Amino acid sequence: MSKLTIPQEGGCRCGQVRLKISAQPILTMACHCTGCQKMSSSAFSLSAAIPAEGFEIIAGEPVIGGLHGGTRHYFCRHCMTWMFTRPEGMDWFVNLRSTMLDDTGGIAPFIETFTSEKLPWATTSAVHSYVAFPPMEAFEGLMQEFAGQET
Repeated sequence: MSKLTIPQEGGCRCGQVRLKISAQPILTMACHCTGCQKMSSSAFSLSAAIPAEGFEIIAGEPVIGGLHGGTRHYFCRHCMTWMFTRPEGMDWFVNLRSTMLDDTGGIAPFIETFTSEKLPWATTSAVHSYVAFPPMEAFEGLMQEFAGQET
């Protein structure tokens, strides 16, 4: 993955909710779980973990959708685009659906998760694949490896 031009803006399909990132992703992912398949209406969801202090909503007001538990999935109220997730207990980052950015050219998944639930024909260019989520102790090394990639 190449480094993104920062700051960068993005938004939902209809444009009523706009966001801005002012920090590089710490990891990019493709999730093949059936929940992401259903919420994205696709074979997998793509996301970029953005440090929380580098993420802001600059227009509109997203609403909670999907599952209504500790992990909060945010959508545009009007077009219902799934925009980002705030994982329970991990307030230090926002899991942005990377396709929400206006310029998605430099974003590819570094890891893929829940390959145990992936559709047989779905493939990505991810460097690392996991049957479920990576073990928590693997994330620090994955983030360091991701940050050290050639630009």
